[in-house]
Amino acid sequence: MAVRNRMPPWHETIRLANGREVLVRPIRPEDAVPLRAGFALLQPDEVRQRFLYPMKELSTDQAQRLSRPNSRREFALVVAEPLPPGEALIGAVARIAVDDDGRAGEFAILVSHYVNGMGLGRHLMRRLVRWAKGRKLDRVYGEVLESNLPMQALAASLDFRREHGDSPGLVRMVLDVPKPKPRIRSPAPQPVV
Repeated sequence: MAVRNRMPPWHETIRLANGREVLVRPIRPEDAVPLRAGFALLQPDEVRQRFLYPMKELSTDQAQRLSRPNSRREFALVVAEPLPPGEALIGAVARIAVDDDGRAGEFAILVSHYVNGMGLGRHLMRRLVRWAKGRKLDRVYGEVLESNLPMQALAASLDFRREHGDSPGLVRMVLDVPKPKPRIRSPAPQPVV
C-alpha cells in the first residue's frame, strides 16, 4: 500500500506554470516578518489595488495584525516557498473576514507580480469561497478599484456580480454562496424474509 503524504487542513503544494512549487497554507504569526520584507518588493500599483490607497511600507503592527487572524471571524491563506513559516518568501495572500451580522464575508487577495498570471488568484478565491460555504455564509464580496479590471474579470468568471461600491472609484464584486447540495441517503436494506 502506498503511503500518502498527509498535509494539515488547508495546506497543499501546487506546481506553477513556470515549474516552481509553492505551498498554499493558512497564515501563521511567524509570517509577519516575511510579509513586511515582501511588501518592499511589491509594485506601487499592486499595493494600491489591494489596500485601495498607496502605502510605502507595511508597519510592524499591520504585519502582526495580518498574520494573526481572529479564527472565529477571519481566514487567511498565503502562497509561500515550501519552507518553514518565518523563513518562506510569501508571493500571495488571500483573506476573508466575516461581517458583524455573520451572514457575509469580505475578501481581499494580493498576488505579487512575481507569480501573477499563473492561476493563483483563481485558486485562492475558490478556497475562500469554500471556507465561506463551510461557515454557511450567504455572500462573499470585495471592494475593488474600478481600474482593477483583472480582478473584476476573475471574480466575474467565478459567478460574482458587479454592484456599485461604497465609495467613488470602487465597485463591489458579490457572490451569493451556493448552498451545499443535500446528501441523498440510500434506503436502509430491507430484511430478507
